[in-house]
Amino acid sequence: MTGGEAPLPVRMQWRHRRVSGRWKLELSNPLGEVAAVACLVPLLLAAAIWNRFPIIYYDTGAYVFEGLGGHFMVERSPVYSLFLRYAGAGTSFWFIAVLQSLATAFAMTETARAISPRLPLGLFLLIGAALVVATGLPWYVGQIEPDCFAAITVLALYLLAFRSRSLGRARSGILAVVAGFAAASHPSLLLLTGFLLILLTAIRVFLLLSKRLTANSWPRPRLMEALLVCLFGFALVLAGNYHFTRQLFVSRAGASFVFARMLQDGIVMRLLDDTCPQSGYRLCAWRDSLPATADGWLWTSQSPFFALGHFQGTDAESGRMVRDAIRRYPLMQLKAALADAAAQFFHFGTGDQIEPQQWVLARGFARYLPAQMGAYFAARQQRGEIDFRPISRLDVAIGCLSLAALLVMLVWSIRLRNRDKTVFLGFVLAALIGNAAICGILSGPHDRYQSRLIWLAPFAVLLALPLARARNDH
Repeated sequence: MTGGEAPLPVRMQWRHRRVSGRWKLELSNPLGEVAAVACLVPLLLAAAIWNRFPIIYYDTGAYVFEGLGGHFMVERSPVYSLFLRYAGAGTSFWFIAVLQSLATAFAMTETARAISPRLPLGLFLLIGAALVVATGLPWYVGQIEPDCFAAITVLALYLLAFRSRSLGRARSGILAVVAGFAAASHPSLLLLTGFLLILLTAIRVFLLLSKRLTANSWPRPRLMEALLVCLFGFALVLAGNYHFTRQLFVSRAGASFVFARMLQDGIVMRLLDDTCPQSGYRLCAWRDSLPATADGWLWTSQSPFFALGHFQGTDAESGRMVRDAIRRYPLMQLKAALADAAAQFFHFGTGDQIEPQQWVLARGFARYLPAQMGAYFAARQQRGEIDFRPISRLDVAIGCLSLAALLVMLVWSIRLRNRDKTVFLGFVLAALIGNAAICGILSGPHDRYQSRLIWLAPFAVLLALPLARARNDH
């Protein structure tokens, strides 16, 4: 033969077609669906694998102390702590990281399968790889912390509300269980679940009252599945608290976190200046030595918070002062709440307090995780080898661009009356707004609160792009 390359041998051609055919499998194909989940799991663990150990946050120590040590921590979710115990954290944190990666991969795959069922496996994995490189996704999936479940909650509720028929009973059942656990894994996620349930109810009522929109067959959300997720999460929280305390309650730390946020906003000082000593607050004696920030109040040993008895010792007075401040300064509260929510919406840098932490955690880990200490100390994180500055700059840039693209695509889909795309993009945007409001108002702005969810913006944008092409193929 002349004028070109020699053809591949027949056996090599067959292997090439077989390999390329696997990557062209569509997500609607069960084999493509299973392959997508299986391939995503190691991708999502990329940060932890590179670190040589799952990512550790300061709160990880409290969850270990509660779950493996059996000591109730009023400020930590008992559900996630018990998850650590029964999922094998005492043997290896990798069990936890793999399970979190599996849950995230399943939610991502089912979302992609619902939005764009003809999406090829190779292109979907390329989207997953892009998110791993350009967002904080792998840092939360591989972290021993419940933050990764925030995005799972959003995706699962969307699928259960708008796509349950195409999912089928088995997938819907798995998603409902995972979403219920996710909601119970952190108080902010239980509130986010409640917010999304209210949003879905409002959409359903609006569509029922609007005959014109109903006639155009806008998708009506199924409320029963979302309600069951919310109730399941609520029941898990009650059961977890009862397991440790033999008492039924949702939270005993909420007032303390709201109080800390109000302290940071200057509202507590205004209340003390206006009412002390007549109010009889114990904090009147400390008004000249209060920390300036919420974190300074809650987590520094020199704070009056510790001298007054920590969460349990200050719960009653914190609740009283929160109520008094809301009653006395409603406009000031509203202004501060809106400012905190807006600030939280745009605070999503990656790497918030992911740093060497052995000076705080090593002693407790050595007690409950002795076999893992060698790997723990050898991790890049504990050796101070991770520089989040370039990582965070890239992630923030991608997040900002993705938010802009999300808004543009949402407006465009509304104008084109593309109902499925409008609902999906709008639901993701609403979840981002709701999460920012819940976390910003109740706890004050922190990068990790929004960073754990911001990757949904580029994910939604990228999934929405092939949706139109898939439809045009018919």
